[in-house]
Order: sequence, then C-alpha cells, then structure tokens
Amino acid sequence: MKTDDFDYYLPEDLIAQTPLKERASSRLLVVNRENGELSDRVFTDILDYLNPGDALVLNETKVLPARIIGAKRETGGAVELLLLKDLGDDVWECLARPQKRLHIGAEIDFGLSVDFAAYSEDANYHPPLTATVTKILDDGITHVKFSYQGIFLEILERLGTMPLPPYIHEQLEEQSRYQTVYAKNLGSAAAPTAGLHFTSDLLAKIENQGIDIIKITLHVGLGTFRPVQVDDIKEHKMHTEHYEISEDAASRLNEARARGGRIIAVGTTTVRTLETVAAKSSDGLFYACSGDTSIFIYPGYKFLSIDGLITNFHLPKSTLLMLVSAFAGKDLIMKAYEHAIKEKYRFFSFGDAMLITGEPSEN
Repeated sequence: MKTDDFDYYLPEDLIAQTPLKERASSRLLVVNRENGELSDRVFTDILDYLNPGDALVLNETKVLPARIIGAKRETGGAVELLLLKDLGDDVWECLARPQKRLHIGAEIDFGLSVDFAAYSEDANYHPPLTATVTKILDDGITHVKFSYQGIFLEILERLGTMPLPPYIHEQLEEQSRYQTVYAKNLGSAAAPTAGLHFTSDLLAKIENQGIDIIKITLHVGLGTFRPVQVDDIKEHKMHTEHYEISEDAASRLNEARARGGRIIAVGTTTVRTLETVAAKSSDGLFYACSGDTSIFIYPGYKFLSIDGLITNFHLPKSTLLMLVSAFAGKDLIMKAYEHAIKEKYRFFSFGDAMLITGEPSEN
C-alpha cells in the first residue's frame, strides 16, 4: 500500500485558522460504514447517535505550553524548542530550530528580552530557565537538559506558548481554546483535537442520556508533526507516545462490553490507546496499564476495541488519515473527504468533525 493512495487536494481556504466562537457549533459529517451513507449535521446532534449503555472514551491529556524561544549563550542567536517528551531527570526530547546552530554542550537561555542582539553578558544575570544540548539526532530532534530554580511546569506556563501546527498562521487569542474542557494530565505537544468540540454542558447532556464517559490518557508527541515520507507505508516508523489507563477506566470499559454497549472513541489518540491495551489482553478484557506505544494502524488492521469514532479531518498522506481509513474503509473515507470539500467543511485542528458509526461493511 502506497502513501500516495492517501493523498487528496484541499483548497487552502478550507484550513481552519481559528476556533469557532462556540465549541459545539462545528459541523458534523456522519459516515455510516455499514451502508456508506453520509449525513450533514451539527456537532450537538452527536446526542442522536449515542445510545444508553454506550461508553464514550475521552483522552484527558493536557497540552504543555511547549513552544519556547531562547538565545544561544555563545552568540545570542535565537533558538526555538518544541518540547515533545519528558525523558526523565529534566531531560526532554525536542524539535529544535534551527538545529544547525547547536552542538553538544551548547547552552540556551530562556526568559531574556526578545531583543536577542542585546543579549546580556552580565555574569550576575541568571535566566529563569536554561537548556544544555545533550544529544543531536536527525530531523531536528534534539535532547536537552533543563536547569531552573522553582517548579519547571510553572516556569513553562510563564515562558511558553501553545505549539500550534504549522498550517495555522493566525494568533490564538485564548490559549485555552487549544485545550479540551476536560484536559487534566499535562504532557502533550499537541491537542487531541476531536475533543475540542465538546463543552461541559454537552458532556452533561451525554451523561444524562445514560452514556458512560470514560477518560484515559495518551500524551500526543512527535507523530503528530511527522508526515509519512516513504512510498511504502509499511516502512514508516511511528514515534512512541506515553499512555495510561486506570483500573476504573478498564473496569467500566469491560462493563460496557458486558452489557452490550458500544465503545465510541473520541479521537485517534484514544483509538491508539485502546487498541494498544486491547492487544495486550489474552482474554478480550481491558486491564489497567501504562507504557509507551508506537502502534501504527492502516488499512488491513483488525480493530479489537472500538465500535465508533469521533474525529476531525486529517492531513493528506498522514498516519491519522490511514487510521480512519482502516476503520471505515479507504474508499468510503475518500468519498467522505470529497463530500466535505464540496460542502466546504473546515479542516484540521480547529476544523469540523466526523462521526464514523455503523457495523463494518462485508465488502
């Protein structure tokens, strides 16, 4: 299977640059994988497609303000880091730009004036955050060790900004709009964007309808930023991401299965977590566990855990488009994307949503 099989043309004006004023006012394209029908709805209509006894599974990861800009101590030149993964002992995996300016042992200071040309040489000045380069890998990947006084995450909250995807060119006026309303566990380099459509009020209505809302965690990392660059998708290497599923979540997922309820995943990050956990089981049950996953789901994959999926519209040739194509069928997904473009749906992180439902086609 070739990467080009998952290409499509998207007019640039359909890339959503800003979130809608109301989270739940986005459009919803309902894709029935049993009969191939497409239905144009609004996101609040999700209530019509959830049944009492179903389980709606959310990823409660929280996005770090992971984009920080500092100055290389030797030259004063600006360096941007995008924090991707906590490796322990204050060492982080980052995307560094420009990486060519860095070398092992290089020190980068953060919290300075934006006028890097006037970088202070005062020996008595101690920046609130310093990074020392410990390893340089391919494609901009760099390991740095941070030094600081105080609490790292509090410093990051003060100095960092949200790591918006490169196709978004507008400033984000409210940083909270790149977080889900249920975000809890800090650790992601990008938002699980399918969850951005939910409001607290809508979630309360879903619960009142008899649907069990279950929360798991997967910290979104490098895979979100890496397009597939090989011709044969089987040669693509996924980056690892950390996941956690609690005893309570595992128990409630098993209860949903036992009562005949469906498991509806909100976002591809949730799918990757549930499928990773399900693949570990020898008896078809969910168990509490945590770890790193590099699961790569593409057509031909046999799903073990989910019956439905709420997702956004994904970039051409991306692993996320391959995942939804595996769940609904590539031809149906391409048909749905063609319809969405014709009907001028908004695409990508701040765009509209898709619900994939129904039993899989026999074809």
